[in-house]
Amino acid sequence: MERSGIANLPLHGGHAPRWLFDRMVKLSGEIIRVISLEFGVDEVIRRLADPYWFQAFSCVIGFDWHSSGTTTVTLGSLKQALSPEDGVLIAGGKGKASRSALEEIERIGDTFNLNTQQVEMLKKASRLSAKVDNAVLQDGYSLYHHVIVITEKGTWTVIQQGMNANAKYARRYHWIYGIKSFVNEPHQGIIGDRIENRVMDLTSRISEETRKVSVDLVKDNPRNLRSMVAEVKNAGQKTLHDFTEYPVLTMPWKINWKALFKAYEIQPKNYEELISVNGIGPSTVRALAYISEIIYGTELSWKDPVKYSFALGGKDGVPKPVDRIAYDNSIEILQLSIEEAALGEKEKLMMLKRLRRFVPP
Repeated sequence: MERSGIANLPLHGGHAPRWLFDRMVKLSGEIIRVISLEFGVDEVIRRLADPYWFQAFSCVIGFDWHSSGTTTVTLGSLKQALSPEDGVLIAGGKGKASRSALEEIERIGDTFNLNTQQVEMLKKASRLSAKVDNAVLQDGYSLYHHVIVITEKGTWTVIQQGMNANAKYARRYHWIYGIKSFVNEPHQGIIGDRIENRVMDLTSRISEETRKVSVDLVKDNPRNLRSMVAEVKNAGQKTLHDFTEYPVLTMPWKINWKALFKAYEIQPKNYEELISVNGIGPSTVRALAYISEIIYGTELSWKDPVKYSFALGGKDGVPKPVDRIAYDNSIEILQLSIEEAALGEKEKLMMLKRLRRFVPP
């Protein structure tokens, strides 16, 4: 994929006040329209898929950099602001709204006159990105927000957010069209403010053999898996701990056998097809990975894929370390968009003032 990433944000309760939300609808829509007019709809997708730009964008239209609302409310306001005439529409949302994404993709496909193949690809992107970030990358964050932004050309970006209820943090995931694989290191520009110690990353290249063996285990008769599960259970977690320096997660014994038998009937060709089977969730994915590692000796990544910390700027005005090239590009695009937007001078000045808070001396 061209660009993707993760940003960690503390959870903030409550709702955005109506006066602020209405203003964000107006401001976000204007910025996106200018970018679309100046650079085309594909640039809109690239900007939203860039976590640096998205972070600055949400702050410029009214949010603090470290609020979980930078995802939910920003995308909610943008969804309301955009119309078919803009050439960009949004499906999905927070909570129950996220489950309507597939139906909305159908409607957007009709609106933009996309062909059947394009619509099916959009549905696949929506389903698989959610399954990967909720089950294949097990970082302790459960998804509660999922949107897919779609252009009139059929290009897309998925932006979704997960919650770590214990740590009271949210984590945002970015995806973009052009993916070669949904399961092999799809996050290539990962950023975060918090690194987790207990992460099972089956999207890592290190875990490639584990993914392959997981597929082989399912393609064999699932009845044979029962004895393997018993073997791992009898060995206990001590066996795993003795042979690896990585943190140990608890072996899930409540495996969805019905889903495994369904997968066996399908005979998945690869891991992507395996996780696409309805019912193959985090526990079943983890169980297959453990069996692969313990019994067959495959390697499994336990490292959080977050590569470095970032924030465009704190409330104290002191920026944390960032990728300066991506950072400067974000500022440049936003500044141009604000200056060209069909807004009053007062609104432009206020947005530019907030934007300049991110710019270090």
